[in-house]
Amino acid sequence: GCARSCATLARTDATPQLRPRASGMRVFATMLLLRRTAGFLHSTSRRSRAPLLRTLASPAAAPPAAPSNATDTDAYREIRGARLAKADAMRAAGVNPFAYSHEATHTAAQAQEEWKDLENGQEQEGSRLTVRGRVMAKRVFGKKLAFLGLRDATGEIQLFLEKKRVNGNVPEDGAKTFKNLLDWVDAGDVVGATGTAKRTEKGELSVYVDDWDMLTKALAPLPDKFRGLTDVQTRYRKRELDLIANPDVRRTFELRAKITSRIRRFLDDQGFLEIETPTLHSQPGGAEAKPFETKHNALDLDLTLRIATELHLKRLVVGGFDRVYELGRIFRNEGVSTRHNPEFTSVELYQAYADYDAMMKITEDLVEDLASGLLGTTDLPYADEVIDVSTPWRRVPMHELVQEATGADFKAFGDDVAAARAAAVAAGVPEGLAAKQPTVGEVVNCCFEELCEVTRPRTLGIDKVAPPNRPRNVRGADPSAECPRRRGGGGATCPRN
Repeated sequence: GCARSCATLARTDATPQLRPRASGMRVFATMLLLRRTAGFLHSTSRRSRAPLLRTLASPAAAPPAAPSNATDTDAYREIRGARLAKADAMRAAGVNPFAYSHEATHTAAQAQEEWKDLENGQEQEGSRLTVRGRVMAKRVFGKKLAFLGLRDATGEIQLFLEKKRVNGNVPEDGAKTFKNLLDWVDAGDVVGATGTAKRTEKGELSVYVDDWDMLTKALAPLPDKFRGLTDVQTRYRKRELDLIANPDVRRTFELRAKITSRIRRFLDDQGFLEIETPTLHSQPGGAEAKPFETKHNALDLDLTLRIATELHLKRLVVGGFDRVYELGRIFRNEGVSTRHNPEFTSVELYQAYADYDAMMKITEDLVEDLASGLLGTTDLPYADEVIDVSTPWRRVPMHELVQEATGADFKAFGDDVAAARAAAVAAGVPEGLAAKQPTVGEVVNCCFEELCEVTRPRTLGIDKVAPPNRPRNVRGADPSAECPRRRGGGGATCPRN
């Protein structure tokens, strides 16, 4: 949720030619891909979500679970008390319910791949594998047979537990018997198991277990297995439960981590140097935003958390670095919405000896590289449409995009703010929002954010007006020279642009 998550690069020079020392520009298009990629994965995951193990989906055998949004109910306390008692019983029997370490030979995905050709009903005798993961399902058939559905970071695999086989490998005074396994293990526990590869008659690859270990005894129940974790507040406040209950959320986290890693590799390969800049500022700058305030006790100094990385990166360019960037956390003490978060990640890059065309080319190439490299395609499904992010992108002035969306030429309004607001409302901008815009230029920006950002894929909006108050594209320029509408100078986010 970058506060400026639109694929817009503002032109910072009134003329197109290359200047001797071109200052950097900020790039926000990357955050659009971060937000939209996570969005389309989340939207599709709900349609494609399937039960963990269909062969284990038996309501009668499901373990008791507390409501997904309840932690203090009597039922929850009863379940937690029962699990604590099981942990105590394990300790009394000489079994540590919280193991310090465990070595596995295969992940679930590796096992599935290695024995993918194993026929139904066959056991690969001589094969040995050790797996570990969280128990997501437990199904017991009488006193001699049980199945556990196991999930690790790579996928799922089943544990095939037979009394004769498990007990046959337990010493006379051993505690890890089949009966104790059934008594002690609950859904949510993390266990390790060793055995041979076996595919059941129904085609489920399993570990035919002859030894097992309790790695972590879960003291709280999992969310309801069949209804899942659906409460939005619980999902966002307790991400660990969300990740356990909704595997697709894990894939979104993994993809986002890969995106940020690939951004760095891409920019490094382009000759940019990532330099960490201060998070605590004596004066907020680089954007028009309300900062979080804090205090340095030792120095008795009032400070703010940064609202942008711009100014320090520009100082690096002034100091002699030709290409610099930073991918870091930004903090803005403002409202919360689907497009705004008080704490978010942004990437800003600055390049000397280059103009806005070079910045747009980098943006196009970066987004295309992320899509093709991580997803294998440049066609990204988003909501009910498919967005093609392959290069080249359309490049068009911002006011023309607004004119296309509204049918109104805002240049013709001059300084008539009332007429501009009326045109914006007629085009679909909320009346209350339009009324808050003090100038025609900010009404245009409001129209762009409300009407153009989500309807103009593969488009770079370019601005043709540079703030007259400061020199542009000159390496020796003072990076803190102020724009009238913002502390810290002009740039792509200045409303005057």
